Amino acid sequence: MTEQHSNPKFTVGQIIHHRKYDYRGVIVDVDPVFQGTDEWYEQMAVSLPPKDRPWYHVLVDGAEHSTYVAEQHLEADPSGHQISHPALGQFFDRFERGRYFLAARPH
Repeated sequence: MTEQHSNPKFTVGQIIHHRKYDYRGVIVDVDPVFQGTDEWYEQMAVSLPPKDRPWYHVLVDGAEHSTYVAEQHLEADPSGHQISHPALGQFFDRFERGRYFLAARPH
């Protein structure tokens, strides 16, 4: 029986909440499956989330760092509030109706 990859639950620009570590953030990239190294996974992914499900690159609200998070740890953030992160402008140019929208990239 072959496992099928599921579609990601969350999209770029969506504000999420991390269930385990109780922080908010915004998604800046989505990997359909884990793209890190085995060493990173063994050190950082303590709960051993599935590698064959989506993983997300997230800018953390009120911080200067980003995280790489398995889908199982995330839920949609219903607050509708913006986040505070110094790199927001590198990814997004506006916030409307509770989500961020991608900045237009020059061709």
